Amino acid sequence: MHKKNNKPKAFPAMMALIGQNWTSYLGALIATVMIVIIGFITPLVLAETIDFVLDTKPSTLPEFVRAAVENLGGRDFLRANLWVMGLALILLNVVNGVFTYVKGRLSAVASENISQTLRERLYAHLQRLPFAYHVKAETGDLIQRCTSDVDTIRRFLSVQVMEVVNSVLMIVIALAILLQKNVQITLYSMILVPPLFVFATWFFSMVHKSFKDADECEGRMSAALQENLSGVRVVRAFGQQQREVEKFEDKNATLRKKWLRLNVLSAIYWSGGDLFSMLQSMITLLVCIVFAVRGDITAGELIIFTSYIGMLLWPVRSLGRTLSDMGKSMVAMGRIQEILHAEPEPDEPDAVKPDLHGDIVFDHVSFAYPDDGVPVLKDVSFTIPAGSTAAVLGGTGSGKSTMMYLLQRLYEPTSGQITIGGVDIMTIDRSHLRSHVGLILQEPFLYSKTIYENVGIIGGRDENGIHHAADVARASGFIARADKGWETLVGERGVTLSGGQKQRIAIARTLLKDNHVLIFDDSLSAVDTETDAQIRAALKGEKSGVTTLIISHRVTTLSQADMILVLEDGRITQQGTHEELCAQEGLYRRINAIQNTLEEELTQAIKAEGGV
Repeated sequence: MHKKNNKPKAFPAMMALIGQNWTSYLGALIATVMIVIIGFITPLVLAETIDFVLDTKPSTLPEFVRAAVENLGGRDFLRANLWVMGLALILLNVVNGVFTYVKGRLSAVASENISQTLRERLYAHLQRLPFAYHVKAETGDLIQRCTSDVDTIRRFLSVQVMEVVNSVLMIVIALAILLQKNVQITLYSMILVPPLFVFATWFFSMVHKSFKDADECEGRMSAALQENLSGVRVVRAFGQQQREVEKFEDKNATLRKKWLRLNVLSAIYWSGGDLFSMLQSMITLLVCIVFAVRGDITAGELIIFTSYIGMLLWPVRSLGRTLSDMGKSMVAMGRIQEILHAEPEPDEPDAVKPDLHGDIVFDHVSFAYPDDGVPVLKDVSFTIPAGSTAAVLGGTGSGKSTMMYLLQRLYEPTSGQITIGGVDIMTIDRSHLRSHVGLILQEPFLYSKTIYENVGIIGGRDENGIHHAADVARASGFIARADKGWETLVGERGVTLSGGQKQRIAIARTLLKDNHVLIFDDSLSAVDTETDAQIRAALKGEKSGVTTLIISHRVTTLSQADMILVLEDGRITQQGTHEELCAQEGLYRRINAIQNTLEEELTQAIKAEGGV
């Protein structure tokens, strides 16, 4: 995975997302404040019932409430109608439930909006990233970031953001009320709060690193799973099922260790937090009993202190979980930001959109991949006349495919210039260039859709055009024999089709584009020689005026080209027609001789066995 040196900041990005949904969060914030206030009013009502109604202590209610109670008949009225205090408690809980629902709903709406925005932004940005980024990226890891990491952020924003507000309010209000009641008892009630806070901070620092390790480990496991499922045919062909199982088990075991560490840390924190909380509650209760026995506080105030200490301790105790979830979301946001901050292919407002039917010229073109700097193409120069067919022969790693990628601006030359019709392709709009330069790969990608949908994927093509493209690509025959014809599902990545069938569907699909240049990157390798010849003959009559480039190791395919380029170690070592190259010493003549010999031997073997 490509990472920039300057790591993007996760916190500002998170705040920006929250800011985009400020109305929902403002509503949730107001609801949270009301929930906290009601939570503190409830013990006060209980204390008032015990001290004022049932006992003879003076009322501690606000002035306007006391005036209303006096108008009803004061203490005697409430003592005779205790149901009023019960009703007040019930109403408080009902209102608390309403505000809890409002808070949960608004938080959920905001978090779901943010997760939707993140997923859409990630997906759109991935479409704009250069080809070089996707070559180096692990698909499973990208999926992990777009799904699991986004969901981690969603969970935090849905619950923990308002929990932070709730915790701060509870601590501040509880301290304010307790200090007003009795400073000494409040200080006793705070003895274990600093150690609990330090414990929560330690937990956050430990869980932050552990979650980052676990998340990255899960990404690697996802990548292994995706790779295995994509290459399931190869795995079975080489009998590597057990090896793949062992590889997955190894990654899964590592992930299990990482998450077990996280669970152990959580268990230590929650059990330790419970210990601190219980001890502090016990200390507060004992101190309150002593003070109550001495007459320094009333029974109602004892209830207030014992109730409020729980409200004070719970936020501090849950601080570890809040910090933990925040740490996880920051890690997830950082991983997402690494994608969003990856440099996309730049927009080019001054880019031109010329006709691409002109000559293709490579003028002293060299290229090296940025990672290793090893030259792949070295001072390559040639000209392909407009409307002609050029073929390229070269060994593995000679730079054939790279040359075609350069022509589509999937990569850019290290030095030199590539022109089409005299226009430097570096000045041509990328979308315009790629929409008119058709590239058919040796291993084409097919969607898990029907054959008809795969061929007509570009859209805007009528049924006759799609059927005609299949005829030219010699795909109509096997399509007609398929179980459901054009409506046959090809499976993920075309797994139900043979290599030759996939190539022919890819050819038909590409023919539906408005191609000015057509590139076959060894994309006829899986079809037989006869079908290969039929496709080339059909293409020649079909696409007049289209410049065609063919990469192949099959001399019978190369021999029909108007010009043939021989590429060795990144350099053009031979150039000419089939006849001219056969007359020269070099790689082309040697390969031609080898293939002719093999064909003769095969023919003799068939005759010897009584074949035709």
